[in-house]
Amino acid sequence: QVQLVESGGGLVQPGGSLRLSCASSGRTVSLYTMGWSRQVPGKQREFVALFTASGSTDYSDSVKGRFTIFRDHGKGMVYLQMNSLKPEDTAVYYCNADLRSLNIIDGRAEYWGQGTQVTVSS
Repeated sequence: QVQLVESGGGLVQPGGSLRLSCASSGRTVSLYTMGWSRQVPGKQREFVALFTASGSTDYSDSVKGRFTIFRDHGKGMVYLQMNSLKPEDTAVYYCNADLRSLNIIDGRAEYWGQGTQVTVSS
């Protein structure tokens, strides 16, 4: 069992930055791929970024070059550094975990946090 708790969401102006944090717990969490997804009301959940247990990362094209995912295995934390934010980045952001990276990309991750709201607006 893996538990995930996000924090760090809020309101930011276009062009600004925000860092999301996800605290994970569970005996085998270090074996999991950790990721971030987001969802706008009325739309499907969208893959944002992932960080595998072996240290590889992957990003959606919409955030590549602006967002960075990084992970602290010792603390069980995963972070999403978001720079050059745009209004279209506004969404609820979810931390997730799965043994398979493809499940995170496809929105079928086994474990999910409760989500944190990010609003980009002037």
